Amino acid sequence: MNILVGDIGGTQTRLALVRSSRQSLEIENLKIFKNSQFASLETVLERFLTKDFNTVQSACFGIAGPVIGNRCITPNLEWEVDGYRLARHLDISRTFLLNDLQATALGIFELKPSDFMVLQEGKPDPSGNAALIAAGTGLGEAGIHRIGDDLHPFPSEGGHTDFSPQNQVEMNLSLYLAARYNHVSWERVVSGQGILNIYSFIRDGSTEDEPVWLREQFEKIDPAAAISKAAEEKTDTVCAAAMDLFLSLYGAEAGNVALKFLATSGLFVGGGIAPKIQPLLASSDFMKSFLNKGRMKPLLQDVPVKVILNESTPLLGAARHALKQMKGT
Repeated sequence: MNILVGDIGGTQTRLALVRSSRQSLEIENLKIFKNSQFASLETVLERFLTKDFNTVQSACFGIAGPVIGNRCITPNLEWEVDGYRLARHLDISRTFLLNDLQATALGIFELKPSDFMVLQEGKPDPSGNAALIAAGTGLGEAGIHRIGDDLHPFPSEGGHTDFSPQNQVEMNLSLYLAARYNHVSWERVVSGQGILNIYSFIRDGSTEDEPVWLREQFEKIDPAAAISKAAEEKTDTVCAAAMDLFLSLYGAEAGNVALKFLATSGLFVGGGIAPKIQPLLASSDFMKSFLNKGRMKPLLQDVPVKVILNESTPLLGAARHALKQMKGT
């Protein structure tokens, strides 16, 4: 069976065909599109579709936003995506939509040990739940509930809950962002836009001038990527401080997610940012902040924490969901 799958983020859309066999799911014809160049998902699909498409029997798209009634209006992208409309557009019987974090969580079951970076081995509880947090253009969170021997992912919009500062620097950051936004959520600090927000906060409070070369980098590449690159190469102290604070906050919210979903069998870190900054992540206060939960620290010390390195995980999860739906289970 061939399945058309997609991972629709705030910045880019990844489309592929997945070939299903008894042994595995094989990703073919993977292509990446910049969302800013397209008016809708339909227009992206028109660019993607080839003569191979007539072999497709099902389609499933993970999308960054709340999916209700097989429909999503994306918070970080001005698209309205409707699964029923897509099915008519694609001329196939059914097209499934699910939250991108739900797709990622489903894709975890298709991964190998080499697809993870382990931050904490922990002592996994075989009867416990798991959870997922993923910072990219936005901040996604999902629970993975255990029922018997099976784990069932479910979406949330936890990234849009209120940011909760824990010290004076974080309180000052919250006040700084409150002057800019009518609601300061965790997504405003733990995401690509969060890196830029934190950098701006530290830069505006610094006596140092922003280097001309860094300003030029902002015009050439994504500012968050430029900031993390400068931090990793130790070429700008403001960028280094911004990434230190970003990773501390990322770890704090990861700990919150692990507690909210009682993720005693594992907390997974997905999204586009973490795999690209592995050296910074490994040397940061991410795990210190993760564990800094008072009386719950002993519980969190037993939670395995793993970074997902395989960027095709959401596509594998979308294919897995489509197969399950087509089988009626």
